[in-house]
Amino acid sequence: MTGKILAERYEVQRQLGKQTGRQTLLARDLQTQELVVIKQLFLGGDFEWQDLKLFEREAETLKSLSYPSIPRYLDYLEIDEPDSKGFALVQTYVEGKTLEEHLRSGRTFSESEVKQLAKSLLEILIYLHEEQEQPVIHRDIKPSNILLHSRSAHTVGQVYLVDFGSVQNQAAKFGGTITVVGTYGYMAPEQFGGRSVPASDLYGLGATLIYLVTGLHPTELSQQDLKIQFADRVSHLNPSLIDWLGWMTEPSLEKRLSSAGEAWLSLKNPRPIHKSPMVVQQPPGSDIKLTKNSEFIEIVIPPQGIGFGLIALLSAAVPASIFLLPGVFSAYISTYNSEINHQFMLISGSFFLGAVGVIFLFAIFRKLRLRIDRQQISYSSHLLGLRWNNSKAAPRPDICQLEIEEIKSLMPDKRPELYKVSQMIIQTGHQKYRLGVKQGLSESEIEWLATELSQWLGLKIQRTLTDGKKNKWF
Repeated sequence: MTGKILAERYEVQRQLGKQTGRQTLLARDLQTQELVVIKQLFLGGDFEWQDLKLFEREAETLKSLSYPSIPRYLDYLEIDEPDSKGFALVQTYVEGKTLEEHLRSGRTFSESEVKQLAKSLLEILIYLHEEQEQPVIHRDIKPSNILLHSRSAHTVGQVYLVDFGSVQNQAAKFGGTITVVGTYGYMAPEQFGGRSVPASDLYGLGATLIYLVTGLHPTELSQQDLKIQFADRVSHLNPSLIDWLGWMTEPSLEKRLSSAGEAWLSLKNPRPIHKSPMVVQQPPGSDIKLTKNSEFIEIVIPPQGIGFGLIALLSAAVPASIFLLPGVFSAYISTYNSEINHQFMLISGSFFLGAVGVIFLFAIFRKLRLRIDRQQISYSSHLLGLRWNNSKAAPRPDICQLEIEEIKSLMPDKRPELYKVSQMIIQTGHQKYRLGVKQGLSESEIEWLATELSQWLGLKIQRTLTDGKKNKWF
């Protein structure tokens, strides 16, 4: 292959890459003496018309682009030789190494270099997405498609985005057939459904930068609700950069940065990051179930069980029932007045035992569930398959305050520093949702749950000291 002349003009120097039905060559243009890259698509047994469609789209796209960081279109050829038939795209040659090659050779990137690289690539995407008559979506941004030229010890050098073989423009988007293209791990979730938008390229860029800062491909990192979990591996980075990378790779289009311009500005001017002043772990021995993700937070409080108070109540209920219930046996042999008295005793005893039974049933089987999602807050009880609302549901945006109310010590003169947590209150416009000692929560559990809710809601915990006469904010 070396030394072969294509189209009587391009002398092959060496092969740069090869795939089934394709190859990429480095050649010299004999007219200009410049090095060029030739991408070839062969008509063979593995040929598909969709491959030709993408190949021609790449050529047409490069022909319409003019940007220093994108290879320039030079020529388009038909190959008609005895041993090969197909098409060839000729473009300018960019000398340099890909990000993939840099990382495999052991090179690392500082936080400053990562930001330089991000800004350079975002400027390319601003050109592709926002400065064309029809937005051009690359659809395959990954480490092997990004070249660095003249990298020094303090700068990443000139950044190039190459390989537009998966490109999609707005006209092609509505052309009929939808093709799923991209590289697993760097493809935004919507691309698996054949949908690509400018924000899809932002996901690929974010995933690429995550590879740079962790040294691991996104497929090698764990996921939660399709979101790449990488923050625990890059604690040395500025929290604002970690937040930005997470924002770029949000699985949901609605939550992801929507444009390259917006991403560039948010990298330069990071959004505020809410930080909780303390981290509170679930107390040891607590049976409360807490479920929290980006869509909802749910607290399930198990049945309180039979405590000392219920045992004392049962101890009192048994003798009382022995005294009251015998009236049923004497009711038939007594005078009229006695019969009324016995019936009254019977009803009273039955009601008393029934009430005690209900209390025990609630203690053994009733669960409480507080749930807040993006739409509303609800608070309900669940008992043996039955469900009822403890409070009326309220719209999520109405939540305006999170409060821990504390009650003053019963012995203020002897222990004035001693306070007992009474309850946590979630305040909406006209409603309060309360969780506390009445629901069987300990002080440490209330503190833990309040901290979790504070972080999820983005609300500061207000604390109220109550002495039975007035409230004091502090």
